[in-house]
Amino acid sequence: MPYFGTRDLAGITFFAGLWGVLNATISPVFFQLFRLPFLCGVIGFAALILKVWWVRKFGAATFVGIIATTVNFMFRPDATQFLGFTAASIFFDLATSFTGHKHLFKKKLTSSITLFGLSVLSAAIAGLIIPALFMDPVILGRCGGPSAWSGLHAVGGVIGGAVGVILTNALAVRGIAAKGTKIGEARGRKDITPDRETSSSASSSEIRKCIA
Repeated sequence: MPYFGTRDLAGITFFAGLWGVLNATISPVFFQLFRLPFLCGVIGFAALILKVWWVRKFGAATFVGIIATTVNFMFRPDATQFLGFTAASIFFDLATSFTGHKHLFKKKLTSSITLFGLSVLSAAIAGLIIPALFMDPVILGRCGGPSAWSGLHAVGGVIGGAVGVILTNALAVRGIAAKGTKIGEARGRKDITPDRETSSSASSSEIRKCIA
């Protein structure tokens, strides 16, 4: 039995492609307009949270980051700074796996806080790697240095983390279950089993027909 199923691979490809395409097309426009570098993080960490919640296996977030990087380079071969987010995806994957996916998603509040915190931390790590390896020191100095650049990327983790957590909780409330969970568990309550009620009502109607 393969480690990643068809549904896993479809989700990984979808979220990775979405991140890579939006980063290559929209993020540069956003940066030119506002001179703020965090839109990539907003898109990326929302996608990573959704993917980790959906698959709940080690390696899913890493593959999302690698595929998104490949897509990004297909559109913008010179955008080497995206490798910072590749590293951040690997860190996010390791951190969520170390926490334990079953334990992580057992309680809604705990999972929301943990995923949000890891999103901010991972974005800050990307913000440290990018200026250290891919930015001109003169331009970096004008932007406030590595700490300021890391803080700006952390903002992307804040927004992206919030979006990802809100979406996963909304999906659970709507009864959309992640892999390996039941609908009742996704909603944060015990499963409702109407089968007994249905069978008992059917039996009652049959008895009435026999008496009649």
